[in-house]
Amino acid sequence: MRKMHEKLVLFQEQKIRRHRDEKQEKRYFSVIDIVWVLSESKNPRNYWKVLKNRLLKEWSEVVTFCNQLKMIASDGKKYLTDVADVETILRLVQSIPSPNAEPFKLRLAKVGYERMQETIDPALSMDRARVNWKNMGRSEKRIQQRMMGQETRNKLTDYWQEHGIKEQNEYAILTNIIHKERTGMTVKEHKNFKNLKTQNLRDHMSEAELIFTALAELSTRQIASSTNAEWMKENKVASKKWWAIAKQARQKLEDQTGKSVITWENFLPKQKKKREKSDQIEE
Repeated sequence: MRKMHEKLVLFQEQKIRRHRDEKQEKRYFSVIDIVWVLSESKNPRNYWKVLKNRLLKEWSEVVTFCNQLKMIASDGKKYLTDVADVETILRLVQSIPSPNAEPFKLRLAKVGYERMQETIDPALSMDRARVNWKNMGRSEKRIQQRMMGQETRNKLTDYWQEHGIKEQNEYAILTNIIHKERTGMTVKEHKNFKNLKTQNLRDHMSEAELIFTALAELSTRQIASSTNAEWMKENKVASKKWWAIAKQARQKLEDQTGKSVITWENFLPKQKKKREKSDQIEE
């Protein structure tokens, strides 16, 4: 795993070693450190060894999803140690009988129950999203724009799913095609341009960016539907065709305003903004 930055995070005032993989946009945490904090074992390495064997006997995939990375130990040297991403850590937490793990287990149960409710009543998902956006300080106008854009996105992914797109990486490829046609950047490059890391890119788009994103996804779905695009090859073609429709509209807007639709601005706290003053990019 290249381009990884090692950091320490505090959990209940205990240090947890972690790495961020910029390429995968994932954080990996030291399993030994997590086990130590949750179990309060005097020998967390042995505790993890016993737990690993038990999980393997139970055919659990948790151990399979763990990786190994070199991390700094207490003696200042780097040694290979087991690490896992957030999803795997949350699965691991459920296997540790400890009062320290109970808050996580309760939270996971609550989230699981909420997702089951949303399956029965999808409107609940949007209600919760609205509350989250309000808590982030977004205005009602902004929330409405975001929700409309999400609905357009959902309709596009529903079409893809119904027409042969199944794998997660296939959705990512098609999304990047649309995004690059519109911005000249991949989704990851756009996030870097806005100085974002794990944040959702759409939560940090300007009004114009949201509108053109929605136009891109609406046009792609309608073009794909008109040709009954199936599987990756045909949906790739549809994902590129929409730009011929929207290019003129964007150019006219930018000519009139003198500003690029694509902006570096985000909704991060002011002290975290490190971009130089520039609101345009060359394409």
